[in-house]
Amino acid sequence: MPKYSIVVPFHNEEDNVTVLYARLKQVMEQVGDTFELVLVDDGSSDRTYKLLEEIAAVDSRVLVVKLRRNFGQTSALAAGFDNASGEFILAMDGDLQHDPNEIPNFLEKLEEGYDVVSGWRKERIDNFVMRRIPSRCANWLMAKLSGVDIHDFGTTFKAYRHEVIQNIPLYGEMHRFIPALASWYGASICEIPIKNVHRERGKSHYGIGRTFRVFFDLLTIRFLLKYMSRPLHFFGTFGALGILFGGIISTLLLGMKIFNPHQNVMDAHGPLFVIAGVLILGGIQLLAIGLLGELQVRHYYTGQQRTPYAIDRIVRLRTPEEPSILSDRNGDRF
Repeated sequence: MPKYSIVVPFHNEEDNVTVLYARLKQVMEQVGDTFELVLVDDGSSDRTYKLLEEIAAVDSRVLVVKLRRNFGQTSALAAGFDNASGEFILAMDGDLQHDPNEIPNFLEKLEEGYDVVSGWRKERIDNFVMRRIPSRCANWLMAKLSGVDIHDFGTTFKAYRHEVIQNIPLYGEMHRFIPALASWYGASICEIPIKNVHRERGKSHYGIGRTFRVFFDLLTIRFLLKYMSRPLHFFGTFGALGILFGGIISTLLLGMKIFNPHQNVMDAHGPLFVIAGVLILGGIQLLAIGLLGELQVRHYYTGQQRTPYAIDRIVRLRTPEEPSILSDRNGDRF
């Protein structure tokens, strides 16, 4: 079992694959401990997978995970984490905007006892309007809503202890919130500055639309952090309040009718009658939706141990001591 696992997702990065591999190999060999490179092809349409396969054919420390289609960065990272076997796991992008020479700084913090080490692009060089302002607003909101005091949630360049990252379910675009989710499990988190360099080759996959999606994810994270183990406390509170106030209004209207049988309640207090009915029905629906939502989420992601990705094949160079693990889609060995 290697001590370190480096997880790198790739999507149409044929110009960066071999360069990044060479840099990672050089840095990790200088570190001196055993390591593996878990390289994930997230449904690339160029030569990315072919290049990864060629690398795996000559280096037994390289594990290539090929996904059936482009599932997104979070799912690609989840596939890498699930197949990583190192005691410490480090994740980074495959576009060479993360400098492999900074990896020892992350590993040093893990050796000090931290569970999660997050990179901080302290000096941003991105476009001020399209990248830096939205990123700063999003990071500020994430820190406030999650209670985790770090400056940069967005970067993939982070390091984790194996037992911590394995306890965090990843789906949607939750990779940005791993520190927040890890804090819910009591993980110790620190932050170190990293360089923010320009992309040397290839085309960026970032779009402004991703920033807007982050704000919606913030609501999910806030809910998960506070009500992950008790979601009905959230829905039940509003549902019970709706039923309570609706019941009070209905009781008052019923009392008016009892003490004044000749009064037409609908004509005199029609709006209150409607409000009471809506509050009661809405409260019942909130309770029901909360219960059903909890059952569905837990059943899908926990009960059946489903994953948010589908692997096409896993490639690693066979050593004399072990059988080949090059598998086809049905899991049969060659």
